Amino acid sequence: MDPSTPPTVNTAQTADAAPPRESLVDALRGFALLGILVVNIASFSSTYYGAGVPDPMALSWVERCASFVRTFVFETKFYLLFSFLFGYSFNLQMQSAQREGRRFVPRMGRRLLALWVLGLQHAVLLYHGDILTTYAVIGTVLLMVRRRGDVFLMRGAIGLVLATSLLWAGVGYLLSFAGVPMDLRGAYAEAATALAAYRATPATVIVQHVRELTQIWWITGLVQAPTALAMFFVGFIAGRRGVLAHAEAHRALLHRLLFWGLALGVPGAALYAWPSVRVENSIRELYGLSATLLTAPLLSAAYASALVLWMLGPRGHALEAWLAPAGRMALSNYLLQSAVCAWLFLAYGLRWIGTMGPLAATGIAFAIFGCQLVLSRWWMRRFAYGPVEWLLRAFTNLEWPPMRRPGERERER
Repeated sequence: MDPSTPPTVNTAQTADAAPPRESLVDALRGFALLGILVVNIASFSSTYYGAGVPDPMALSWVERCASFVRTFVFETKFYLLFSFLFGYSFNLQMQSAQREGRRFVPRMGRRLLALWVLGLQHAVLLYHGDILTTYAVIGTVLLMVRRRGDVFLMRGAIGLVLATSLLWAGVGYLLSFAGVPMDLRGAYAEAATALAAYRATPATVIVQHVRELTQIWWITGLVQAPTALAMFFVGFIAGRRGVLAHAEAHRALLHRLLFWGLALGVPGAALYAWPSVRVENSIRELYGLSATLLTAPLLSAAYASALVLWMLGPRGHALEAWLAPAGRMALSNYLLQSAVCAWLFLAYGLRWIGTMGPLAATGIAFAIFGCQLVLSRWWMRRFAYGPVEWLLRAFTNLEWPPMRRPGERERER
């Protein structure tokens, strides 16, 4: 998001003149939570997800259609939107530190350290696909380059996306040239071993998580990390220019992002999703991954633009009112999603893993998110922060913030 004539944002406001919270940012973050849950629940519900072999619970045409829709609409898009919002909020936190007269680097350093610790616990105990540790690491890069100009950051973002896409296209080409056969028997054996571990005991769940973390870290480093960092940069530029704070003034930009995002992003998403219907060709999957890595940022921008334009309209305020509370406590909701899924699918609770296909799992994801919308709205009417956000803020600022809203404290007296 790089408008040609951006409005200036006053970063020299005093603490007494702090700007109101940007509700559109919170609403977009709440929307991103839904997409992240739809993707993450696939890992919770099946050990065949990402294994490159057909899931025995997803062989019917209905289940294959559900898998295609999940891959086409959700995968590789929503973590990019979440990353964009991380970069956008990074700039807001810089402004907040300046208003309050606090040193920003130590403050953000503590915040990133806390995210890394939370993410490590999350990855080991609940979900090996954690994104918080990655955010904590690449967040230090954004911290180091925060004073660079928009052109430098945008070039860095484009370079990261292009390099990551070309890397995986090159891997696909080399594998096709070498003619390396896929080890189907090994893939099935790995899935069966993981299924047994996740169904056994909480201890075996933790051991399996650690085992998978040692196997997938390089994928995270070569797929998610560079593209997430690219979106950090783009979000930081947008936050610096106040794109969402002045969304009405950027309608033309949003319409352009919507058009070009769909025009270029949909074909890339289709190339990526088609192998999910026929998963026996790993080379085709790599080419599809390359295509979506290149175009998913544009499709994510189209999603965000469409939602913002809708919320700017006369009928969009109700949607914003429901999504924004969930986004305000996004970290708490993200961890809560994993806790609920771990209880439903793993040995911590009901052990549903391996018992349902993509259609039912996606339905459960929407049900969980619906409950989170209600719970978040109830919570944020009474408290100033989500529970994990409160702890994170306390560690970041080295002081205990008030948990209750001022009006709530008055009513209790």
